[in-house]
Amino acid sequence: MLKFILLVNKQGQTRLAQYYEHPEQDRVSIERDIIRKCLAREDSQCSFLEYKNFKLVYRRYASLYFIVGVDHMENELAILELIHNIVETYDKYFDKVCELDIMFNLDKAYMILEEMVMNGRIVEMNQNRILLPIRVMDQAAQ
Repeated sequence: MLKFILLVNKQGQTRLAQYYEHPEQDRVSIERDIIRKCLAREDSQCSFLEYKNFKLVYRRYASLYFIVGVDHMENELAILELIHNIVETYDKYFDKVCELDIMFNLDKAYMILEEMVMNGRIVEMNQNRILLPIRVMDQAAQ
């Protein structure tokens, strides 16, 4: 089960944070510690690491780090595939996504994420089905 998804830039600023479980500690201090650990790692190091009572799976795309906290029962490679699918879905919707797209369209970024993951469970991976409700809302707004 997923505990959280964080999108962080290279400077360590959180751009998007979605929690599926209430953290035991202060959320800000946990985020700061997780971000520091992930950003300090070399590119040649593994994208999985243990942190307290869960695992961190992360991947860097351009200037953004996608960090996912999962319990010990979750498959790390499946989470890497989820991260890749999130990036591809953002790319498809925002047409070559960048950090600014996330910042200025935070509501759309959250909606896409919520179409993919609900209550810490992956519910949809098909990009067309994920983007359909968002595109319908875009058409209704015009």
